[in-house]
Amino acid sequence: MLHSASANFAIATSPLSKSKLHPLTTHNGLLDFFDHLLQQCSSGNNLKQLKQIHSQIIHTSASTSAFLAARLISVYAKTFGLLKDARHVFDSISKLDEVNTKRNMLLWNSILRANVMEGEYNEALGLYCKMRKLWVFPDGFGFPLIVKASGNATVGGSNYKLCTSVHCHVVQMGFQDHIHVINELLGMYGKIGRMDMACQVFDTMLERTQISWNIMISGFANNFDCDNAYKMCSRMEIEGWEPNSVTWTSLLSSFCKCGHLEETLRLYRMMRKKGIETTAEALAVAVSVCADMNAFLTGENLHACVIKGGFCDYSFVINSLICMYGKNCAVKEAEILFWDLESKSIVSWNSLISSFAESGLCDEALAVFLELEKLDDRYAVVRPNVISWTAVIGGFTAKGRFEESLELFRQMQIAKVAANSVTIASILAACAGLSALRLGKEIQAHITRALIDRSALVGNGLINMYMKCGSPEEANLVFEGLGNRDLFSWNTMIAGYGMLGLGDNALKIFYQMINIGFRPDEVTFIAILSACSHAGLVAEGRNLFYQMVREFRIEPQVEHYACKVDLLGRAGLLLEAIDIVKNMPIEPNACVWGTLLNSSRMYKNTDVAEETAAQIFSLEPEMTGSYMLLSNLYAAHGRWEDSAKVRHSAKTIGLKKSPGLSWIEVKKKVHSFLAGKALEPGMEEICRVLNGLSLQMEKKSYVIDGTRSQLALEEEYVAYV
Repeated sequence: MLHSASANFAIATSPLSKSKLHPLTTHNGLLDFFDHLLQQCSSGNNLKQLKQIHSQIIHTSASTSAFLAARLISVYAKTFGLLKDARHVFDSISKLDEVNTKRNMLLWNSILRANVMEGEYNEALGLYCKMRKLWVFPDGFGFPLIVKASGNATVGGSNYKLCTSVHCHVVQMGFQDHIHVINELLGMYGKIGRMDMACQVFDTMLERTQISWNIMISGFANNFDCDNAYKMCSRMEIEGWEPNSVTWTSLLSSFCKCGHLEETLRLYRMMRKKGIETTAEALAVAVSVCADMNAFLTGENLHACVIKGGFCDYSFVINSLICMYGKNCAVKEAEILFWDLESKSIVSWNSLISSFAESGLCDEALAVFLELEKLDDRYAVVRPNVISWTAVIGGFTAKGRFEESLELFRQMQIAKVAANSVTIASILAACAGLSALRLGKEIQAHITRALIDRSALVGNGLINMYMKCGSPEEANLVFEGLGNRDLFSWNTMIAGYGMLGLGDNALKIFYQMINIGFRPDEVTFIAILSACSHAGLVAEGRNLFYQMVREFRIEPQVEHYACKVDLLGRAGLLLEAIDIVKNMPIEPNACVWGTLLNSSRMYKNTDVAEETAAQIFSLEPEMTGSYMLLSNLYAAHGRWEDSAKVRHSAKTIGLKKSPGLSWIEVKKKVHSFLAGKALEPGMEEICRVLNGLSLQMEKKSYVIDGTRSQLALEEEYVAYV
């Protein structure tokens, strides 16, 4: 094809062809000829051919054609993604014929579109600034591109000022009623989170299209405002518009993003009932909801809809199904879907890895991850990325397998895959779980060096790590340095102080949070009530419980009652604690009874303990800790026969006490100590030091009575078998 075109070009420009008045000798004929070649080049996706045609254009009179330049820009950018080459064409034609090309909107629109299409929004805005300096003003095709670029540009912080400036230019140039421009304005304001401005523009529109309504609903969806998305959909119907499949997909997406999973499925069923054609996107949303709800049967039914509707070729739908099966621990079904995929993208691999990891199947997630690593160089484009690594690291952290999580993070660094904020949050959680303060500080230094975004997620992870490592001062420094605190940040600080017995500090943070306008939630009150309990702040705890109900209108849940019972029980107010348990408006669970049992043990009240234990055994007969508490209480009173009976009962039903576990970090390595397990080589010295400390404690009168000493030994080394 190329040789033929070149031959025709040579014939067309020869003296003989001119004498015969060949059609290509005319300027318009030459333009049509090159335009035809460029169109064929675009459909053929042949870069070498494009370069040769471009070279031929340069050596003819067509080199100053803004029309051909616009076509070249389009082919370079749209077909081959070569934005630099497209910009070179634009700059070259501008230099050749600046007077004629600077006002040629076809040329400007082509380079604007090329930049917007490739996501180079700042570059597009730079071109717009250049246009204004040259007194070149956009038309109805150029303004939508500029508006879209404004909504997506990264100018540092909010784009609101930039967007309103462009909006003013739209009005000044008389495009306030141009439907395509106004639709882009709606999308622009939605993109920067200013749906109030989008509503103002929408309400002043003289003419609306289906796209206008869909953009508004999508805007609310992307800003996690499902209520207004639903209201807009209802208003759409009232004003005589019929919501289509795109409308419904946006509506489903809004409820899904807001976490209203059951409502999302209800809307999906309503959509089907109304006879709206199901889209692949709507199915993917519904399937993802089933994954998060563990609604296995509904997910299977949706899988049948995928097959019947012919959506099996949509990879994002199959990826959603993989997640659904994986999160429901249906390993076999997830793997069948995955391995049946003809083309496995990194998203597909990550779907399988993530679903297994989130289901607690971290070994299975690691196995899939290792399969991904084994892919040879022919599939180098599909390699583990930060999402793959983060998923498997997070899976091990969630299962409490912290050392394996840290080892995977080290391998990730060796593989030179840069961690993101989610990875760092998982690793900080592992450091917190191991109380590995030194390693946690190293991670904080890594965050600074790698310029990882100090988001609330990372900040909260650091606070949690420092609190669990017993360094509240460091945690407070991180908290004070957080520029974007969220409710979780405050809750983490309160819970951390409470865990360390610093009730006054927890109260100070709690009231500071309220004073600056944060509204506490159920988790906040669990944290602050627990803090008061551990610090013995009975009066403050009582007041907070009533404040939660009366001032903040939060209905107490069983966890709140458990905290109050613990507060009173630790203070020795057993009768009041019993009264609360018996008069709770909701049925007390094993956690509430267990709290009361622990208080009974602390104050050696066997009568209350026996009654409480009976309640626990009826609710959760396999709760090992309750048997231990009751047995220990009997032993503390010298009732060895009763203690033995309780232990025998536990042994009869097959319960086994988890052996004691502790650990210490030495020279960047975590050493674990498990009761009944042989010591690691070289640990004998540690035992000698411990024995020495024990002797010093005895000399300082830190002596436990004989009964408790025997009990401690039993708890440390005896396991139910």
